[in-house]
Order: sequence, then C-alpha cells, then structure tokens
Amino acid sequence: MDEYIRIGETTTLASLKKFVKCVISVFGEKYSRSPTTEDLVRPFAIGQARGFPRMLGSIDCMHWKWKNCPSAWRGMYSRHVHEPTSILEDVASYDLWIWHAFFGMLGSYNDINVLERSTVFQDLAMRCAPAINYTVNGHNYTIGYYLADGIYPTWATFMKTIPAPPTCKLKHFVKCHESARKDVERAFGVLQARFAIMRAPTRFLKTDTLDDIMMACIILHNMIVEDERESYQQVDISVYDQINESLPLTETSNEKPEVMNFINRHHQIIDREVHSQL
Repeated sequence: MDEYIRIGETTTLASLKKFVKCVISVFGEKYSRSPTTEDLVRPFAIGQARGFPRMLGSIDCMHWKWKNCPSAWRGMYSRHVHEPTSILEDVASYDLWIWHAFFGMLGSYNDINVLERSTVFQDLAMRCAPAINYTVNGHNYTIGYYLADGIYPTWATFMKTIPAPPTCKLKHFVKCHESARKDVERAFGVLQARFAIMRAPTRFLKTDTLDDIMMACIILHNMIVEDERESYQQVDISVYDQINESLPLTETSNEKPEVMNFINRHHQIIDREVHSQL
C-alpha cells in the first residue's frame, strides 16, 4: 500500500483493522447470516437438479498459515504442514455462497475436532433452524444434510462417499457425490484468488485481528457472489417456488428449550442408522 497511497506501515495496518471492523459492522448481519426459509429455495433447486434433494451444501476445512505465531503457541497451531496454521470451517453452496464460517481453531486439530466445537448445528439443535421435510425411497426425513469427505462422522446430517464401490450404481453415486462436494473446495480457491491477504501467511499477532480479517473477506466474497449470481446461474429456480410453502417458518422463540428436547434433537443429528439409510 505504501507504493500506491504513500502512507506508513503503521498507518496501513491501523487502517486495515478499522476497515475490516467496519465491513463486519455494516454488512455482517446480511452477508454472514444463517440461511432462512427463503434462502434455502436456491440451494434446494440446484441440489434437486444435481440429484441431491434437500442438500444444504458442502462442508470442509481450510488451513491459513500464521507466520508470526507466538513461539509459546507454535506447538498448538502446528500439525502436518509443520507450520502454525489457523483453521476455517465453512459450508458453501454451488454458487460459492458461504453460509457458515467457523474460524480460529488450532492448526493441530483435524476436521472432527473442529466439528465438535463448531456452531454449524447450533440452530438445528436449538430448534431455531427452518424445518426440512422430504422423502427418499419411501423414507421420510426431517433434517437436511451436507456433503462431506470421509473423515467426517456417520451422522444423519452428513452424506459421505462410498469407498471402493462394487456396483455400477454405487460408482455413479460416488462420481456425482465427489463432483458436487467440490463446491466447498472451489469456494476456498476463489476466496484465496480474490484476496491476496488470504493466500499469503498472515503476519498479525492477535487472534482477534485474524478473526476480523477472515470474516471481512467472507462477507466481501458473498457480496461479489450476490452481484454476479445471475450472470452464470443455469438452474431456473422459478419452478421451485412451491418449496417456500412446504417449509414451515423458522422458530423464533427466545425461550430456552428443555434439556431433554435438546438431547433428543442432538441424537437425531448424530443418528448413524439414518445416515446409512439415506
């Protein structure tokens, strides 16, 4: 920045910190929100066209290198890349909109460790998420699902690939699944291509600053996706307007659910039999 606008390094860093905080404050509520009933129409329409009805998106994790990680923390933030990293978990749809972002986990964690601390199923467990009802092969389901890779657990909310499929039918399913699951990988690639600060190892010292930069980049990314969406959208969502009527409204009650209701909902999320059946 010094070569273009002729300001000092400290002024540049201070301006960056204020800029990302401003982006989050002004646009965060709209562009980093959880999906509503109306928001689900588009991903449901695209998922139906790709052979995955009521699919909510793809989930995965990305590592962001932390060059100036404090020496006392390097062991906690280092893993297979032998360099300190901070982990971003996100959920992305076909149009690369990032619906969920959970950033700041230690680089020594794997995807399962991050999932256990993530807020991706918080609204679902608290019964604040839009209700989803659909039928596949005569079986009724009330929870949407994400496409995930093999490391994720066999929960009702994840659809994973089938290793070494023995039949042509299963091979076709694996091919379609792995093709659709690349949406989140594409989102990571586009995010890094658009923002140079995401490609290079970060040099800030405080984790709060890293959180603000990551969230601001995701918000700006979603703004660009919204602006360019109509230019490349190939699925006509007008024929799926009836989805709005079939989905109950989001529960907005602020009352804390009873403990047993919360536990029962959690068991529905981690149900392995439903995962295998689906």
